[in-house]
Amino acid sequence: MHRQHPFGEQPCLLSTFWPAVFSYRSAVSDSYAARGGGQNSPYLYLPACLTRALAFGAHDYVTKPSHVNNVSEGSQRIREQLIPKVKALCGRRAGQALPAAPIPAPALSRPAERASKPDIVAIGTSTGGPNALAEILPQIPGDFPLPILIVQHMPPVFTAFLAERLSASSRIPVKEALPRAEVRPGQAWIAPGDFHLTVLRDGAQVRLATIQIPPENSCRPSVDVLFRSVAEVYGPRSLAVVLTGMGQDGLRGCERIREAGGQIVVQDEASSVVWGMPGAVANAGIADRVLPLAEIAEEIIRKAGANRPPAPEVAARVHGQVV
Repeated sequence: MHRQHPFGEQPCLLSTFWPAVFSYRSAVSDSYAARGGGQNSPYLYLPACLTRALAFGAHDYVTKPSHVNNVSEGSQRIREQLIPKVKALCGRRAGQALPAAPIPAPALSRPAERASKPDIVAIGTSTGGPNALAEILPQIPGDFPLPILIVQHMPPVFTAFLAERLSASSRIPVKEALPRAEVRPGQAWIAPGDFHLTVLRDGAQVRLATIQIPPENSCRPSVDVLFRSVAEVYGPRSLAVVLTGMGQDGLRGCERIREAGGQIVVQDEASSVVWGMPGAVANAGIADRVLPLAEIAEEIIRKAGANRPPAPEVAARVHGQVV
């Protein structure tokens, strides 16, 4: 018997490429907000389903368009989203040889006095990012001395679910960013979907700001917006990390981090789902380190001057306390 979905149709699973791509109805965000959905609301079904798909290895998703005038326009919007993602993922997952990447320009030499100990970690990622973050954040010790700010290309509502999932497996709290929240050590904040995330100086404190200026690189939130803001506030005490993702969002922001004297770490091609964003930075010659995903958490901890957790197992978070 066909079971009726809360939105009148089944979410579309692209099984041919499963677990590469997951499609959901973008109206969930508007419906959830308009109807005041709570913890038991059926409108949480699709965000929860997407985060579960990501947890089981999905690398990306495609939104069904809303506010379209006709079927033809809707189909065109889906094609514009879906085709580039499928091509990028199929090349990697099928084991086909990818086009040879340009040889990275040599990294610019950095005087020793410019390699300051960072006061903040800013991470940018897209395709494959949720799983990359799920590998990195649980390795960060509970007494980590720096704040961590994250831009993951994702729509509204879903970023909150991602933060919740990451927080449950990490020693530090991971939350969706809130306007005017104080930026403190040992906390991670994820940019909310459809909002850029920035930082601003408020006397002796630094606070978060979420803004809806136009998208950059067709993205909101945008990595470039966050990185520029971090460079302006923290200058040479900035550490930027660029993980797997399509496109080149983050390149211009990394240029600003570099100009300010900050440090840049990017994920290598072999461990990336798509080596677009980190590859753009590496090929520009402005990355201090190009590392496999398995080594990035250790590099962040080393640069922060923190100690690795004594035990390799992931701590469980219960009622906000690590046990």
